[in-house]
Amino acid sequence: MVRGKIEIKRIENLTSRQVTFSKRRKGLLKKAHELSVLCDAQVAAIVFSQKGKLYEYASSDMKKMMERCEIHRREYFHAERLQKEQQVQDLKNEITIMVNSIELLQRHCRRLMGEDLDSCSMEELKEITIQIEKSLTIVRSRKAMLNEEEVGKLKAKIAGRRELLNEKTRLPEMEIKLLSFQSEEKPLWMQSRNLESEKNASSSASENMHISNVETDLFIGLPRTRV
Repeated sequence: MVRGKIEIKRIENLTSRQVTFSKRRKGLLKKAHELSVLCDAQVAAIVFSQKGKLYEYASSDMKKMMERCEIHRREYFHAERLQKEQQVQDLKNEITIMVNSIELLQRHCRRLMGEDLDSCSMEELKEITIQIEKSLTIVRSRKAMLNEEEVGKLKAKIAGRRELLNEKTRLPEMEIKLLSFQSEEKPLWMQSRNLESEKNASSSASENMHISNVETDLFIGLPRTRV
């Protein structure tokens, strides 16, 4: 039969608590003894009950094991303290370096602004002058480039407006030409009618010419044979 898991929490019933303490204490000391025998390890276990009663187990002399534990604890904590002190010292050194770097940068900025120049040597003043000239060159180059871009934008804007004005100027002229062209050009139905009239006139003229070529002499009497 499988036993259910026991929830690990404080046992409220006093009798059950004392019984559980007794069983678990005996099991713990038994496991400590088995560990020392099986693994040839030095094992020490100390248990205080709720009333302050001491229960202990040691695979060898308890006093010597406690002294050894104290020495190991001091060495461990001493090494840990030394490591922390070294870390703190490293942080202090890093902070000192950063503070010095910030101070140098601030001093350099003040000198570039024309301040604190009394302590500068001739070489330092020359170096500051060269740096200022380089900075001015870069600033002027950037300013010139921005001015060129702005001028290009203005030219493009002016060209666009000029083209728009030209379009507005050409529009009335195109309207006038269109109106004059429409007034001069005849409609298609009028053109077709003129063509028909011309055809009719030409056909009438050809018929008249044919009729004029035919003899129209009048004879009275019996018809005769014409030679």
